[in-house]
Amino acid sequence: MRQMTRTLLIALSIVFAGMFVSTGRAVVVTAQQPPAAAQPAAPAREPLAAAPNRRPDEGKGPFKTLVIRGVTVIDGSGGPPAGPMDVVVQGNRITAVRGAGTPGLPMRTGRGPQADYEVDATGMYLMPGFVDVHVHAGNSPKNADAEYAYKLWLAHGVTTVRGVPMAGHAFTVREKERSAKNEIVAPRIVNYQRPGSGWDKGAVDSPQKAAEWVQWGAANGLDGLKLGAERPEIMRALLQTAGSYGLGSTAHLQQSGVAQMNAITAARLGLNTVTHFYGHFESLLKDYVVQPWPVEMNASDEQWRFGQVARLWDKIHEPGSPKWKAYLQEHLKLGTVFDPTFTIYSAGRHVMAFRNAEWHDKYTLPSLMDFYTASRTNHGAYWYYWTTEDEIAWRNYYQVWFKLVNDYKKMGGRITTGSDSGFIYQTYGFGFINELEMLQEAGFHPLEVIQAATMNGAITLAEPKHQSPEFGMVRAGMLADMVIVDQNPLANFKVLYGTGAVKLNDKTGKVERVGGVKYTIKDGIVYDAKQLLADVAAMVEKQKRERASKPSSQQAAGRPTHK
Repeated sequence: MRQMTRTLLIALSIVFAGMFVSTGRAVVVTAQQPPAAAQPAAPAREPLAAAPNRRPDEGKGPFKTLVIRGVTVIDGSGGPPAGPMDVVVQGNRITAVRGAGTPGLPMRTGRGPQADYEVDATGMYLMPGFVDVHVHAGNSPKNADAEYAYKLWLAHGVTTVRGVPMAGHAFTVREKERSAKNEIVAPRIVNYQRPGSGWDKGAVDSPQKAAEWVQWGAANGLDGLKLGAERPEIMRALLQTAGSYGLGSTAHLQQSGVAQMNAITAARLGLNTVTHFYGHFESLLKDYVVQPWPVEMNASDEQWRFGQVARLWDKIHEPGSPKWKAYLQEHLKLGTVFDPTFTIYSAGRHVMAFRNAEWHDKYTLPSLMDFYTASRTNHGAYWYYWTTEDEIAWRNYYQVWFKLVNDYKKMGGRITTGSDSGFIYQTYGFGFINELEMLQEAGFHPLEVIQAATMNGAITLAEPKHQSPEFGMVRAGMLADMVIVDQNPLANFKVLYGTGAVKLNDKTGKVERVGGVKYTIKDGIVYDAKQLLADVAAMVEKQKRERASKPSSQQAAGRPTHK
């Protein structure tokens, strides 16, 4: 967390989600940030390094004709799996999805077309590339290289990310352009920014300046707005202007402003997406108009802030009550999208489990693991003395939150998938797959989970521009963004983790790991997901070696160390 410039602090003092500072190439990004005025000064940090140019040996293609043979297709629309199928790609577009034979019989021989490159996917499953609509790419000291996050996302099948923000505006615009040209190994990038990001006219502190900034952003590579609980007159100006320029909007309606700008109030002003849970529960308070904080509450203390969130679970109108139904029905009429990001708060239910997740040793940078560890300065590291009572409160909270999101889905409301990884023991890519598992826990059928993770995200990104989505479904005419896994993900989403799923082999009597994404295809380029993970593992090992080679401060001072 960083000390903002004075003018930016004025505009963003009530905002604590997705803050950033950009100085030259230096970019710092945080999520769910506490009020800026409460942030301690921090020393200058290294920049977030742009991804290196894609090497000739990174990814194969695009090809004049690529054919994926004999695969079972889960098309993202919500329809059932079907196969065996041949998926034909020309350049960066899917041109055909064809039957390759009858299930239970040998596949037809001599199937066209002739391909420049083929993937034998017999017995495998193919889905659209996943869309993560809530990401940050990190920063030093967590991960100094954007490549680390990019490759973890792609290794888990994520081919499109919406930065909220991914990093500072100018940096993100450059990386977005490089990714679009496939000059780097990275997902497709969508650029949402905080009010005032990127321009040199100071704080967005009036409706006039709000409109001016949106107009400036629309002309300078902005795709949408990441908002907090802005003052009503500024929120109105931001959203109305964004709508007229075809820019999307999502909001983290943080606690410091949510009493004046909750989820239904923001949606009435034109907000497209409510991300996280902020604003929903406050809209449904039963006996209060503001959250009944403890009298000793201090919102600048993150354990207080995150711990007290969960105490709202029994302060609202009951699930299924007339008020509950009316709330969801109004959102449905307004077309609000819910992006719950269940994953990013899941450690609150069982911090030990996520602190000791099996992927940390091989795929989480030591510097990122340090950032997760209890700290008064690192955002989201609020485990100062996390108690059984805190975890029980969060488990209760999740049951109500799950019900809210699932009820909205059942009404016809659109749900998307966002991970917000890089905080709270959620490592890039792995956190996204956890989101899929949690949607299923909330009551979604696995096909509904895949729909949320693919088509729904694509529609949400295209809708403000009044365009049809170009990805998010496996059908002719769509961009060739796909993910292939050799196990059935509908039977077990754990097979999508980079570490795979643990399974007893009854033939050998031995436990083995199965799954892990096999291929991620973006723009018709076939990436070996296992090799992407190997690249990440090498980054982790490199940092471990560098740390081991440096004497500790005690050793440097000639003092003994103790283990």
